Amino acid sequence: MKVNFREAKSIITKSNIPSIDYVINPYTGCQHGCIYCYAEFMIRFTGHKGEKWGEFLDIKTYDFGKIKSQRYNGKSLLLSSVTDPYLPLEKKYQNTRRILEKLVDTEADISILTKSKLVTRDIDLFKQFKNIEVGISISTLDTTFAKVIERGASKPIDRINALKQVADAGIKTYTFISPYFPEITDFKNILEETESFTDQYMFENLNFRPHNIPRILKIVQEYFPQYLPIYEELRRDQSYWDSIETEIRSYCEKKKLPYKIEFHHGGFSKS
Repeated sequence: MKVNFREAKSIITKSNIPSIDYVINPYTGCQHGCIYCYAEFMIRFTGHKGEKWGEFLDIKTYDFGKIKSQRYNGKSLLLSSVTDPYLPLEKKYQNTRRILEKLVDTEADISILTKSKLVTRDIDLFKQFKNIEVGISISTLDTTFAKVIERGASKPIDRINALKQVADAGIKTYTFISPYFPEITDFKNILEETESFTDQYMFENLNFRPHNIPRILKIVQEYFPQYLPIYEELRRDQSYWDSIETEIRSYCEKKKLPYKIEFHHGGFSKS
């Protein structure tokens, strides 16, 4: 992992994500090395042309004292959109914690999303926020497969246990089942493991992008060759997602679980 320090002009930026006003990315790059990551496009905007996503990390340097918490009252903030706020090196550099310390007085809606068990470190800070929710991103409970598709992230069971600790501390939680791998992601199993301490579920489809298609197909061919024709067809016919969405909707409504389905954006589009 190549580590650099780079001065950031800003640390809280306006968002292009629907329903999110601002995003906070404490780092540039990511240590998790997820094969499906959509954020790889950041390479060409951050001075890392020619480098591989998942093999570099810029520690953003910034005067965190400039953060004015009241400025974001009534707004929604997400940590993070193109990195993970709790990467392994967060334990050392603590950019995320330092940012949160400056925001504790805000009346903004704060949402945190991570694949790391390190999130439990900041439970003491989460308790100080008026409006905060903490979520984990997970697509499988299979430890072996998870290690292949997101090699640097915490094990699925560790993420689940971390979310339970957050919930036990009285903090609102959500489970983000993403990316959804058709025929591989067992969403019912994930729901069964988490429903006692999850306030809301969200689902996002696997997004094919030019840079990740070869990696995804290679992994599917190696570990689930019987499903390879489905993945190849998905690139041409998106209607398969509709049947998955119907199944998710039916199951969640039967179980009376609060949910949002956020399919068909990014690499797949109904239009």
